[in-house]
Amino acid sequence: MTFHGMWAELLPIGRSSASGGYRRFAWTEADGDCRAWFEQQARGRGLTYETDRNGNQWAWLGDPARGDAVVTGSHLDSVPDGGAFDGPLGVVSAFAALDELRGRGARFTKPLGIVNFGDEEGARFGLACVGSRLTAGALTVEQAHRLTDAEGITLPQAMEAAGYDPDAIGADPHRLDRIGAFVELHVEQGRALDLSGDRIGLAGAIWPHGRWRFDFRGEANHAGTTRLADRRDPMLPYAQTVLAARREAELAGAVATFGKIAVEPNGVNAIPSLVRGWLDSRAADQESLDVVVAEVKKAAREYAATHGVDLDVERESFTPVVEFDHALRDELARILDTGTDLKVPVLGTGAGHDAGILSGRVPTAMLFVRNPTGVSHSPAECAAEDDCVAGVTALADALEGLACT
Repeated sequence: MTFHGMWAELLPIGRSSASGGYRRFAWTEADGDCRAWFEQQARGRGLTYETDRNGNQWAWLGDPARGDAVVTGSHLDSVPDGGAFDGPLGVVSAFAALDELRGRGARFTKPLGIVNFGDEEGARFGLACVGSRLTAGALTVEQAHRLTDAEGITLPQAMEAAGYDPDAIGADPHRLDRIGAFVELHVEQGRALDLSGDRIGLAGAIWPHGRWRFDFRGEANHAGTTRLADRRDPMLPYAQTVLAARREAELAGAVATFGKIAVEPNGVNAIPSLVRGWLDSRAADQESLDVVVAEVKKAAREYAATHGVDLDVERESFTPVVEFDHALRDELARILDTGTDLKVPVLGTGAGHDAGILSGRVPTAMLFVRNPTGVSHSPAECAAEDDCVAGVTALADALEGLACT
């Protein structure tokens, strides 16, 4: 099946008719349909299919037990009302690249793997890259079992309902020992390639990033009868903290976003007793990130005290700066160099990826495909057809250089 045929099959799964975006959350029906699609693609190509202890899907050409396998792939889940390309482009391109290599008559000297990592976006349980974190030992079984969605369903309950064994999850060093190199293709989440005029780029590093939960606790009361002077309204310091995050990010050349909020009792005519907001912050270096988060916390405490509101701040996740393997990156640059004076640009990124999680255990690299608008995590996310095809060709070239004679 061609790239276009695969893309057309995958496109309707989990798509919202209201927003046009995707709701492929971990261990839901839409996620299951995506998993079924992956298995179908693997078996249809005569690949050995397996699901590991953490629910990640693998398709193998050759025997991975030999070690030094070259693996590619990405994820199929989405953020709420996310775009079509973030994650799926890398999986579809992996199968298409294998098809192209077979069409070239390439002879594989190393095992080739294609992977769909589970719950990369963290949309349901609030933690990104759960599948790869568990595999790499960056998330403990105890931590994973405590993850809960907005409906109070735990990760083990969700996995079991989807037909998977939650008691089997955990670090999988033997699987990682099979991998000699992991290359993830991804749509660029930004406009660097569009501005430079390049179709394909290489990742240099992932910015350090994390998520912090701010709990502003006030006093519920009647919105119509309580004097302004008598209120302990947590919405006010929360709103001021949102503005403070923007201010501090601008000063540090970083980014900071309050993109999720929960309010109790959440009534139009009730002063909230609790406003819970989640801060996502990222920066090019650790020092800048530390400054932003520290200043936002400081401002939040000052605003809370002014309004007689209590504040708790908890860091829910954090990923330090990830420098992708320089030797692998340089090898890919050599492979993709067309012999002209134009070199494949090397880009930094503020987005987290499974490749970043695995980088502490195996050599990893990333290819980016041009995004003409830079929009991501939105139904407006896009990539031109010819750029996607160029990405498939680049990935095929990379895999041929790494895994074939």
